[in-house]
Amino acid sequence: MKEKTTRRDFLKKSTMAAAGLSVTGVAHNSVAAPIIDTKKRVIGANDKVRVGFIGVGNRGTQLLHLFMEQPDCEVAALCDVYEPYVTRDYSAVHERYKKDMGSRIPKMGENFPKSVQQFSDYRKMLEDKSIDAVCISTPDHWHALQTIDAIDAGKDVFVEKPLSKTIAEGRRMVEVGNSSRQIVTVGLNRRGAPTFQKLAKEIPAGKIGKITFASACHVSNMFPNGIGKLQPETPPANFDWDMWLGPRAYRPYQYNIAPYMFRWWEDYANQISNNGVHYLDLLRWLLNEEAPIAISAHGGKYVVDDDRTIPDTMHVTYEFKSGVIVSLSILEASTGSFIPHGFLEFRGTKGTLHAGENDYKVTPTRAGQFQTWKPQIEPEDYSLDKVDTLLIDGSYKNSASSLIRNFLDCVKSREQPWATLEIGHRSTTMAHLGTIAMMTRERLEWDAVNERFTNSDIANKYLSYEYRKPWKL
Repeated sequence: MKEKTTRRDFLKKSTMAAAGLSVTGVAHNSVAAPIIDTKKRVIGANDKVRVGFIGVGNRGTQLLHLFMEQPDCEVAALCDVYEPYVTRDYSAVHERYKKDMGSRIPKMGENFPKSVQQFSDYRKMLEDKSIDAVCISTPDHWHALQTIDAIDAGKDVFVEKPLSKTIAEGRRMVEVGNSSRQIVTVGLNRRGAPTFQKLAKEIPAGKIGKITFASACHVSNMFPNGIGKLQPETPPANFDWDMWLGPRAYRPYQYNIAPYMFRWWEDYANQISNNGVHYLDLLRWLLNEEAPIAISAHGGKYVVDDDRTIPDTMHVTYEFKSGVIVSLSILEASTGSFIPHGFLEFRGTKGTLHAGENDYKVTPTRAGQFQTWKPQIEPEDYSLDKVDTLLIDGSYKNSASSLIRNFLDCVKSREQPWATLEIGHRSTTMAHLGTIAMMTRERLEWDAVNERFTNSDIANKYLSYEYRKPWKL
């Protein structure tokens, strides 16, 4: 990672080579006041933020609608490799997609108040200096390049979770962000949930005593057929498959990869980084931990008979230096969570906490063998007051809306957002560590400062991968 040239020179050259752009760098500036940048207009408190959207399929459309709910957001441009998503023409969507994927294919048909530019190549969108920020909702293997290119083009960025496909990508994204003036929020939605913002202060302060164990699980029974078994075929004429693959090795188009099922293919995503990263971020945040020192994993493709290249059953254990074990289970061959309330469990010396997004329960512990003490804390049954989340139109905001609102506020104030690049990188790294432990079948020891495994050369080979030409990180 160390070069004789400056970091900025290297990043600029590599990004230009990858994207074919001619842009200049900007110096780091941490001042909270509005920034005057020759690349972009100054955004006042009452101005609308012009946002371009890269990737407007299932999740991208959800975020598009949440951004559109914000009165100071103007949709400036849309970009996608599937033409009907850009033109917002549901009638042009392949009938097979509609039939098999149902609601995961957005109905579209939005009524934009102003004309919206349309792009099939995100690099062309980034050349538009009138665009203030971009929202990136592409498959995971695209996040690094698109975020880096957007930052280098002077755009603020809201990038969907997980931050990256590899740990090396994530660290490079943080480096580029830190050497720029740009605001970047990672879509770890529950950073915007008042319940967790409350617990993030109270749990490290000793709310339930010293915590030695915490857990979470994602459960979805995909037995027996999963995503099915299919052969390569020709993609729809209006689907740019080569651009969808981007930096990944070329392979023929396959229907059960894109546009939605890539989440079960290791080259493009997996379920511990798709769903698990939300839980890992919360566990890390509420425990006030940065990174584990050891990781082990068990599981495999046990019963689901499909083309997936990831496990249908997976259990990962993380050990932290402070003395806490965290477990995460990804279970796609059964149903029913083993967390009795909500989706998080924290076990402390004084009490056990079970939490969901809008409420939590605390149960005092009882004295065990040879102990005679009485409960040290009172039971607590907390539910978020709906008054706190009531919007002007009578609806209730969710954590994703809050995170987007925070992002837009920070675009104007230039303050640090709730879910920074470093936060997103550390939490996404937790997911990648679990994946690598699963692949190597080893108990891995992790050096979080140098971001290397100290006991496995094989594991270190999974920290990055070689990009397909001409793409470069």
